[in-house]
Amino acid sequence: MKKPYRSLDSYLKETFGEKVYKITLNGGMTCPNRDGHIGTGGCIFCSPGGSGDFAGNAALSITEQLAAGKAQLLAKRPVRSYIAYFQAFTNTYAPAGYLEQIFTEAIQDPEVKVLSIATRPDCLGDDVLKLLKRLNGIKPVWVELGLQTIHPQSARFIRRGYGLEIFDRAVKDLRKAGIKVIVHVILFLPKETEEMMLETIDYLNRCDIQGVKLQLLHILEGTDLADIYREEHFHTPDMEEYVRLLGKCILRLRPDIVIHRLTGDGPKDILIAPLWTGAKRTVLNRLHQYLKENEIWQGKEYHG
Repeated sequence: MKKPYRSLDSYLKETFGEKVYKITLNGGMTCPNRDGHIGTGGCIFCSPGGSGDFAGNAALSITEQLAAGKAQLLAKRPVRSYIAYFQAFTNTYAPAGYLEQIFTEAIQDPEVKVLSIATRPDCLGDDVLKLLKRLNGIKPVWVELGLQTIHPQSARFIRRGYGLEIFDRAVKDLRKAGIKVIVHVILFLPKETEEMMLETIDYLNRCDIQGVKLQLLHILEGTDLADIYREEHFHTPDMEEYVRLLGKCILRLRPDIVIHRLTGDGPKDILIAPLWTGAKRTVLNRLHQYLKENEIWQGKEYHG
């Protein structure tokens, strides 16, 4: 069934002629917001695993992590094509020589179709950009930037550690190098109104980005956000409130922007709230039902 937005799944099928599955990898890096370069506590919502709780085992080589990921997928279904996704922590926060080693190891696998790298916009030096440009000439390279919000007060609250101008510069540099850019946005940050969240979407529409990941704020055990939540018990939406906002985001987004994610599934053993997000399939099914009921199509109201 055609989805009423440009989904990652449909984009990959159009591009590669078949379904492509993601294998999450761990390059063994840390983050400048953890090691003291910028800060020591990390972003306020980030888990002890550096948002890579489902990533591979850093004790294994990249080749071994890919093999383990393939085995897990192949146990459920026949798969021939993969995205090598470096997910945990900041995946360009290392010397370019090391990055070249692990990224090349990933794309040397003939079944890997795309190299996807999650990082911070303040960790893209000239040597890294040159490397990514060269690798992009071998296989497609995507860079995922954790913007989360355009609003300075929210950025300070989550301890993002860089200004919006750094993000803008990174997008321009990556696009100059021919790299596709995917941006992470967190919805329902404390004290952000619906208007503020939609302002972030409007801002991204004006940026030269190719994809977006939308996710509800998860409150995870072991984070500073969890301590604040226990003390203040700030508002978290129920499923219907979140689905309604997603409908507005989809309606607002440029139709050419690929939506890589609409909800997340934080590790259930450390998820404090909202607990309903643990049922990812249920959330997506309700979203698709809501979009159909309200005739919402990405970029316009749909009457077809």
